[in-house]
Amino acid sequence: MVANDRSDDVLRLRATLASIAPGTAMRDGLERILRGRTGALIVLGNDKVVESISTGGFVLDVPFTATGLRELAKMDGGIIVDKDLTRILRAAVHLMPDHTIPSEETGTRHRTADRVARQTGFPVISVSQSMQIIAAYVGETRHVLEDSGQILSRANQALATLERYKLRLDEVASTLSALEIEDLVTVRDVAVVAQRLEMVIRIAREIEDYVLELGTDGRLLSLQLEELVTGVDAERELVIRDYLPAGKRSKSPEDVIGRLEALSPTELVDPASTARVLGLGTAEHLDGAVAPRGYRLLAKVPRLPAAVVDRLVDHFGTLQKLLSAGIDDLQAVDGVGELRARSVREGLSRLAESTILERYV
Repeated sequence: MVANDRSDDVLRLRATLASIAPGTAMRDGLERILRGRTGALIVLGNDKVVESISTGGFVLDVPFTATGLRELAKMDGGIIVDKDLTRILRAAVHLMPDHTIPSEETGTRHRTADRVARQTGFPVISVSQSMQIIAAYVGETRHVLEDSGQILSRANQALATLERYKLRLDEVASTLSALEIEDLVTVRDVAVVAQRLEMVIRIAREIEDYVLELGTDGRLLSLQLEELVTGVDAERELVIRDYLPAGKRSKSPEDVIGRLEALSPTELVDPASTARVLGLGTAEHLDGAVAPRGYRLLAKVPRLPAAVVDRLVDHFGTLQKLLSAGIDDLQAVDGVGELRARSVREGLSRLAESTILERYV
């Protein structure tokens, strides 16, 4: 239950950061307040709980503008806007959250923001007059907004790391494809590819957080990220489907993906830990032979529907049987006519030839 609450907080924090990212009217207003050195306490939402802890102030209910927010922040008290950030509902409000709610904050404004966020469930933004920072409180999470330049610097470092990892992933994935065709795959080969896929995905998610927080300043970064990781999630699922042991077919690829994502960084760099999660044994099994079902290779055949791929794999069982199947054999599969059988046969042959040439030339 606690894990679910934390997960909800992460999702809500991401949504909040997107709503106050550079390029939004709210971020413009927050930066105006920061430059004006007045400070502010802003509740992003309103309901009966918020009303019950609000006293005094003025009822406004006017359209939200960055300049309006800046002017209202000059007065003491909190500002309440609607959850869509389209209207300013009240200003100069005295917020009195439950004082028994624990908070590690020491400043009056930050402590109030923390307690209001915990009590109401709405995000609360605190702009510090003395420290010159903007902090977002979402549930039990506190996030300090940084300058776009600082975030971009870290994001570019992460992007450079991602490029190196993606290059290595392409190498080990190409090697795995060649080994699959030659029927020489070991547990270690599969574990290494699964490792690299998970590493690339983790770095990509870190960069996605930077893109989210950068708002309009992160458009170029977003394009670079998309170019690097397109298809990586699908590749991870195909690897799992190819090698999930037959005795554990009741375990879905999603279950295995969840267990991979739960691995600590230390566990992830150990092939034995990855192999165990994949259901392929422990350290002593790393050099053992395994046979793919053929999902990865069939996914590369053009215009081949996923349903037909499933039927082909179910019918032949292994990639080697698929590679040795003739056109008549392929036609025996439901939904595979003569034209599709020829397309599959020629597609597999071309992929096998190009993969082997790429490996040895």
